[in-house]
Amino acid sequence: MAARILARCVRSLNPSLVSLNRGCGAAVASAPLGLSRCLSVPAFGRPARLTQIQYSSPLVSQLRQYGDLPPLTLDSIRDRVLYVLKLYDKVNPEKLQVTSHFMKDLGLDSLDQVEIIMAMEDEFGFEIPDAEAEKLMTPEEIVQYIADKKDVYE
Repeated sequence: MAARILARCVRSLNPSLVSLNRGCGAAVASAPLGLSRCLSVPAFGRPARLTQIQYSSPLVSQLRQYGDLPPLTLDSIRDRVLYVLKLYDKVNPEKLQVTSHFMKDLGLDSLDQVEIIMAMEDEFGFEIPDAEAEKLMTPEEIVQYIADKKDVYE
């Protein structure tokens, strides 16, 4: 079954890219980079016939691209912090401001504050030590802490 599928694939290749030479002693597929591989394609009910396949394609330019996030600004950090806080189910988005205190203004407890810090760690991709996390009680303090750690100054 696999031989039939392979034979169909070889027949369906673009003739301008592949030249078939039947009846040769070895089967070689020559890649543009000089790599070769042996290939034997058995026919339907007939003994295996070796086929030489040569690929003649134009040179392929390899391009490596590196991706990175855009540089952080205080505004983008503030927007992301407020967005994460608005997604937190115990925070009322209408009461949320940059200067809102988690416990006094928003009515959150210490466990909620820990969950918020963990969400910030996930959002910005670094760990906030527990000693520092206990001091972060407003979105403004979180924004300033992240800006200090990521060297964002405006």
